[in-house]
Amino acid sequence: MAVDIGASSGRHIFGWMEDGIFHMEEIYRFDNGLVNIGGRACWDAGRLFQEILRGMKKCRDTGRIPESIGIDTWAVDFALLDSDGQLLGPVVGYRDNRTAGMDAKVYEKIPEGELYRRTGIQKQIFNTIYQLMAVKEQTPELLEKAKTLLLVPDYFHFLLTGKMCCEYTNATTTQLVNVQTKDWDWEIIEKCGYPKNIFPNIAQPGHVLGNLTEEIQKIVGFDCQVVLPATHDTGSAVLAMPCREDTGLYISSGTWSLMGTEVKEAICTQEARAANLTNEGGYEFRFRFLKNIMGLWMIQCVRHEEKDAWSFAQLCQMAEENRDFPSRVDVNDGRFLVPESMEEAVRDYCRSTGQEVPKTIGEMASVIYQSLGQSYSETLAQLEGICQRSFDCIHIIGGGSNADYLNQVTANVSGKTVVAGPTEATAIGNLLVQMIHGQIFPDLKAGRECIFKSFPIKIFNPEQSKGE
Repeated sequence: MAVDIGASSGRHIFGWMEDGIFHMEEIYRFDNGLVNIGGRACWDAGRLFQEILRGMKKCRDTGRIPESIGIDTWAVDFALLDSDGQLLGPVVGYRDNRTAGMDAKVYEKIPEGELYRRTGIQKQIFNTIYQLMAVKEQTPELLEKAKTLLLVPDYFHFLLTGKMCCEYTNATTTQLVNVQTKDWDWEIIEKCGYPKNIFPNIAQPGHVLGNLTEEIQKIVGFDCQVVLPATHDTGSAVLAMPCREDTGLYISSGTWSLMGTEVKEAICTQEARAANLTNEGGYEFRFRFLKNIMGLWMIQCVRHEEKDAWSFAQLCQMAEENRDFPSRVDVNDGRFLVPESMEEAVRDYCRSTGQEVPKTIGEMASVIYQSLGQSYSETLAQLEGICQRSFDCIHIIGGGSNADYLNQVTANVSGKTVVAGPTEATAIGNLLVQMIHGQIFPDLKAGRECIFKSFPIKIFNPEQSKGE
């Protein structure tokens, strides 16, 4: 069973094989979102864990007990625990503004170029390294009392098993893991003044953390193994890329769009850093060489500002009707990260760059979708140039693969065939690691072959108006 928790919701999903086909079934779903705790944007970790337990109890109630369970979430956010394993404070979310100016504080200790060379991770102001500097500067007593740092999925795994570790794919997003040793970069940690003792051992996807504690067994009514998936949701999603070769080019499309490929050795060149490309750890020590692009967050915000009056399918239709609207924005501009009004932020960008300002929702949607496609095309050129290889197609995986209009825009502007699907990529990738551990699949290649024939896939060719 995969427990896949995103920024807006979480799901418990069963996975099994039947007649050579990979099947999935969602058995429980719950809401998630940032909450204000003491003026900070935080995750309600206590409630989220109760939701995890409720979903597990649903297994007992339906008489279907999983052999194993694994949890994936977003990256970079963490819990600080005391010597009794209790939270020392709220789990602050990456969209909180506490990291403002913390990059400069980190670079006083270690130059930005050296940080990239050692970790391979692109600069994003919410990376764990900057969040920890905010804790050190603003609430130093928390670091003094802390005995352990666990990233969010590691914290939930600890609550299930009583055992602590940091899973590798998520740990790399902290910007504190060395690309050569695949372990914590103790020199960076020491230079930043973070206590070394709070960083637990790093474990790989597929590692059996243990069984449920007796207390949890009593609550949920059964026991099972906890097998670490790629706990970073993008790490899991990329595993579900249905490529027939060893790897391919992907966009993991959701609130964020993560666009990249898999490489055997991290690419930490100045050219890669200038392009803001990152080397996130992946399954079997592959590196996910990718770029974080703002993604569907912008259109999600616009939809909410309009009181959810239109479905995403309707917004796509309106964008298509206004496809000739000429204005474009840089979707990675900081003003789009947490604006008071996304619509006004888009209009402001267009005004400030001397472009036509969108007036209708259709024009607004066209600007966003066309700008996303343009960003994908620019990133594709960077990836092909730096990796010195050409890709025949773009795999779009995750919930955003349902956006047929955006898929067609991407095919048109990139000149590449777009292969869209599967939509539930993160849960599939989570389950895939558990299945490889359970010897249902011999390896990742066999799992990806099965995904290709088990789930709906749409093809979009350049210049074509609709996917087949």
